[in-house]
Amino acid sequence: MKRHLNILFTIFVAAVISACVIGGESGDGDDDTDPVAEPPSGGASGGDDNTFDHPDSMPDIWDLIDRMADEGPPEYSSRVHSCPKMRYETIGRLLESRGVDLTTVGETQAGFMYTSSDQGLGAPNYGARSRENLELTTASASKLFDIFVQAAPEIIANMPTRAECTVGEAAARMFNDSDQCTADGITCLIGIPATGGHIELCNEMVTRATTIETGKNIAVAALLSAAHTCE
Repeated sequence: MKRHLNILFTIFVAAVISACVIGGESGDGDDDTDPVAEPPSGGASGGDDNTFDHPDSMPDIWDLIDRMADEGPPEYSSRVHSCPKMRYETIGRLLESRGVDLTTVGETQAGFMYTSSDQGLGAPNYGARSRENLELTTASASKLFDIFVQAAPEIIANMPTRAECTVGEAAARMFNDSDQCTADGITCLIGIPATGGHIELCNEMVTRATTIETGKNIAVAALLSAAHTCE
């Protein structure tokens, strides 16, 4: 045991002496300490050539306040202004709540187009272990607009009978006796209070179509698409 301790002590002393000799030889003879080395160029040190440009000035605080007043705080606007695809089941509930019969079997009927286009509208495929598509594709957007166009006559005809479109005892109508769009009808259709711009655009689509009935259908489909596809 004593022999082993002597061997370990000898190795330790030899290592210390070697380190001192190497450290002494590395100097220039005039100073016991080495000069501080300069960092290598192009390495991890920051410089004009390897860092991002930053703005010279901060944005105007009043512009930020105005934007927050219009859009709301970031934690709110990030949700409201995002645009995911409307879920397949939600589309069905929307159509049904506005008077569309989802049990019809005619190929050109909105209800049949909806029930037979589940995969085209991005519905989940549980057999294939595939979740619902969260993004609105060109194909699904086109299919949804076709359904809205075909559903428009049913929505126009059934809106006055829907409880969802009745406030108190006043039932909303999409168009008045002069074939003009009504604010109550548009509000019920898109789910938010109608503005003057909504009414103006709706009336323009009706009057510029080849026929009044065609214009009404286009106006309803266009308003639904704008409200539910972020277009």
